[in-house]
Amino acid sequence: MAESTAVAPTDQADLRQRVDHALAEFFQRRRRWLVDVDEALRPVAAAIEDFVLGGGKRLRPAFGYWGYRGAGGPDDAAVVSALAALELVQASALIHDDLMDGSDTRRGEPAIHRRFAAQHQRSGWRGSAHDFGSAAAVLLGDLCLVWSDEVLHGAGLDAEMLRRARPVFDEMRTEVTIGQYLDVLTQYTADTSVERASQVARYKSAKYTVERPLLLGAALADAPPPLAHAYSAYGLPLGEAFQLRDDVLGVFGDPARTGKPAGDDLREGKRTYLVASAYQASGAAARAVLDRRLGDPALDPDGIAELRELIVASGALALTEARIAELTERALAALEPAAVDPLARQVLVELATAATSRTG
Repeated sequence: MAESTAVAPTDQADLRQRVDHALAEFFQRRRRWLVDVDEALRPVAAAIEDFVLGGGKRLRPAFGYWGYRGAGGPDDAAVVSALAALELVQASALIHDDLMDGSDTRRGEPAIHRRFAAQHQRSGWRGSAHDFGSAAAVLLGDLCLVWSDEVLHGAGLDAEMLRRARPVFDEMRTEVTIGQYLDVLTQYTADTSVERASQVARYKSAKYTVERPLLLGAALADAPPPLAHAYSAYGLPLGEAFQLRDDVLGVFGDPARTGKPAGDDLREGKRTYLVASAYQASGAAARAVLDRRLGDPALDPDGIAELRELIVASGALALTEARIAELTERALAALEPAAVDPLARQVLVELATAATSRTG
């Protein structure tokens, strides 16, 4: 994250540590409960702890916290603990997304369905290791979503704060779920329109990454409607820019930084804005290559290189980078006239840079 004269980097690191501490305490309690039920549940507790605490940038709690502070909310340990629930929503989405995409890794480690398939194989159990891993991933993703509720409700917020926060939290979880469905649907229908790609980006990622966390923080602070509107005008384009950066990294990113194999999105056949733009800008021959190669799980390094070259030659990469810059500028412009606490405003500017210029 970029340095700032207004906010020392250690302040942001401290926020992450506080979120991680709240999650670690919650996992400790739930691990004891699970093991009391059955020792066979210890790997479930360990897998979720490793997945959540082993990586991630904590962007969603950061946007939530600074949305709260920007509306005049004082620093509050209960608020930080409540916003830790966003990391469990994120974990649920990622676990399910990896399963649906057939991804092998996440953050450089085996995806949850692969981890449990490997446990099945090591143990010599009956049936299909693949099916066992898939079932485990569905259930662990569901468990993370259930636990997100527990973290929010058990954080120590007063009843009025919780009442204001609840509708935003519920709407956010609905949006990310339907966004995931639209993403899957788009792959199966092979819809290559830029309009559908943008819609998927908004609902699958943009809203629950930036806009809804900001609005959750605003609700906790009882922000006035004009400020909430400004947060939406900042958060939605910024969240879309964040997803577009993710799409670029999914094709051109360094696996050492992204934690996923090179070109994974191409193997999975993701109809992202980047890919949709390549379709839109390409001639018949190039489109035929995209149709043949995109979504091939056996796509080798040469095939990935061919698709990368095609995307660059079509101008789609440059177009996507320009779109990221445009959306980021729009987000920052929406924040400028808003009545946001100056310290929070500066951090939100920094977060915009961190979200859209990252390399992993």
